[in-house]
Amino acid sequence: MTSDRNDRNVIWFDGYVKREERNKKYGHKSGVVWLTGLSASGKSTIAHHLEKKLFEEGVKVYAFDGDNIRHGLNSDLGFSPEDRRENLRRIAEVAKLFVDAGIIVLAAFVSPFKKDRELVKSRFSKDEFIEVYVKCPPEVCELRDPKGLYKKARQGLIKGYTGVDAPYEEPENPDLVIDTTKLSVPEAVDLLYDYIKKRGWLEA
Repeated sequence: MTSDRNDRNVIWFDGYVKREERNKKYGHKSGVVWLTGLSASGKSTIAHHLEKKLFEEGVKVYAFDGDNIRHGLNSDLGFSPEDRRENLRRIAEVAKLFVDAGIIVLAAFVSPFKKDRELVKSRFSKDEFIEVYVKCPPEVCELRDPKGLYKKARQGLIKGYTGVDAPYEEPENPDLVIDTTKLSVPEAVDLLYDYIKKRGWLEA
């Protein structure tokens, strides 16, 4: 891969260790599992539990969490549609580097707009990207509300909150749907684990 950015005299450098070599050495493939859904749908919980399960099996894996990303890399961004788009663009680029490093990335982000999710997806080949819709209706998410954010949005303390006064566009053709109103956390984790295994990611 060579990308010549003549406008900034930036040239992509191909390292001496290839992704395929890393995959072979680690004993598994690398790619991005993108979990999208409303806040409190269970995305991060599933991602972090799966991360632990895979790690204990010796898989090189890392979970990207929305709040953690916004503490550092994207601390300068707000929640306007434009900032949400830039937030996801940066995450996609970092995730792409992780994939090149031979790591399975579990990315848990609301990512409410179809256009933004398509932009993220376009940065990866078909065999290295899995879109998971963590399905849960707004009223159930609001009842869970572990951070109290829905309540603040209802009080007008947070503007443009997805599921309250901002839309969420459901994925039309996700690779996997996890309905957290029907599945427990362990069941959801096992379902996603089995799907990743079925896709052949857990073997080199």
